[in-house]
Amino acid sequence: MVRRTRGGAVGGAHAGGVLSWKGIPYAAPPWRERRFRAPEAPHPWEGIRDATRFGPMAPQTPLRSMEVAPDVRISENCLTLNVFAPEDAGRPGVDPKPVMVWIHGGGYFNGTPAQRYYDPTVLVREGDVIVVTVAYRLGALGFIDFTALDPTGEHGFVANAGLRDQIAALEWVRDDIAAFGGDPDNVTLFGESAGGGSVVSLLTSPRAAGLFHRAIAQSAPVSSVYGPARSETVARRFLDMAGIDPAHSERLRERSARELVALGGELIAQVSSDVPGTLALAPVVDGDVLPDYPLELERAGKAHPVPLIIGTNHDESSFFKLMRSPLMPITPEAVDQMFAEIAVDRPELEGVGSRITSAYPSYPRRRTPAEVSRDAAFRMPSIWLAEAHARLAPTFMYRFDHATPLLKRSGMGATHASELAYVFGSFGPWGRDLVFALGGRREAGEVSRRMRDRWTSFARDGVPTLDGDASAWPTYDDRTRSTLVIDAQDTVVDDPDSAQRRAWGPEVLAFL
Repeated sequence: MVRRTRGGAVGGAHAGGVLSWKGIPYAAPPWRERRFRAPEAPHPWEGIRDATRFGPMAPQTPLRSMEVAPDVRISENCLTLNVFAPEDAGRPGVDPKPVMVWIHGGGYFNGTPAQRYYDPTVLVREGDVIVVTVAYRLGALGFIDFTALDPTGEHGFVANAGLRDQIAALEWVRDDIAAFGGDPDNVTLFGESAGGGSVVSLLTSPRAAGLFHRAIAQSAPVSSVYGPARSETVARRFLDMAGIDPAHSERLRERSARELVALGGELIAQVSSDVPGTLALAPVVDGDVLPDYPLELERAGKAHPVPLIIGTNHDESSFFKLMRSPLMPITPEAVDQMFAEIAVDRPELEGVGSRITSAYPSYPRRRTPAEVSRDAAFRMPSIWLAEAHARLAPTFMYRFDHATPLLKRSGMGATHASELAYVFGSFGPWGRDLVFALGGRREAGEVSRRMRDRWTSFARDGVPTLDGDASAWPTYDDRTRSTLVIDAQDTVVDDPDSAQRRAWGPEVLAFL
């Protein structure tokens, strides 16, 4: 299983009916003098490179819930990708396979493609597609923009280093995936959470033009992209925490990655506490990778006109409530603070919070604060983007409602990231996946089969069919707002959550 890339030959493995090549460099190590710079071409190697293990995860503080193999280390030398292919990929007489490129989530500061839920074995074997999973720079190393502090460009800082890494990985796919039996002219970019947000950003990035031909954005924080003034404020705040004079920002390259990760964690907590619902580290409008906010570019018709699947989970915020995460406002006080901050910047929106929350029965009791938070962060921005993108290309919207009996009883429901195991078919072995402690595995398996069928058929031809039926999921538009509700039995619902959608209104869109 040796394949030749521009960098050199790689030797992979064969397991579970799938071929794999892991830890392939798509860019040079972004450390030392290359830290905070644009990704550079990988260094070529001689002989056959062992590609049977995942490359390092980007510098971060790993979460216990990530479930990563113990031999995956942490290093700035993290710009690698992994290729998973059906057994017959690349054989003589076999047509090139559709390619799906996965961008993992983790709030732009956490995560790795080596997580268990991202195992694409079932998706590849049953969907007859090639899946490429990508590691990219995270946290302060990937999503703080120091360019305003280097006006002459002397120190080589770039904005959106993490997004630039993803673009470099897509360029690798364009140039090298044919060697693995993939079709470089049929690439689907898909991701969840921050990965879904990255997909949305790349949908509007001129630098990503032509590098993918369909897109899937799962639980994307669509509106968590920030402007130059705010990004400079964040950069200065970070330097102040590091004790570095902004005039000498290049000294960041002298600090250890571990120290920068720790400071980034402090910054995340502070910013989310100051302004609930705001991410400290996220893509920024830089005039290059992102000429403007993705929602604005979509509404102006300046996004790439590729077919799109976009959607959210019914109970996104319950995960953040359980984890007591500062990233989302999940209490009545935090929700009120979020709307108060909106009114500070936009006085004409004074009182908008009361109008919006009145559309949620029982507010502020029960789970309604988390529902408002869910809609502010995920649901409404995804709807707004779907409205705009539907004018450019076929767009399909979903809402994932399925939950196992345990997740229902615990109050988690269809929480953030719970759809991942369904998309990948990566549930744990019988008796070892805790979400099935109260049963429900067979039903979940059938839901997963339908999702995988739709995702992979979309990757093949841009239409998410089920068992060959294209009528089961109509396209989205601002008239019918047809949405596939994914549950034990899938249904198409026109304009679900309509009262809440109308309450948010277009003027809040302009702020978010």
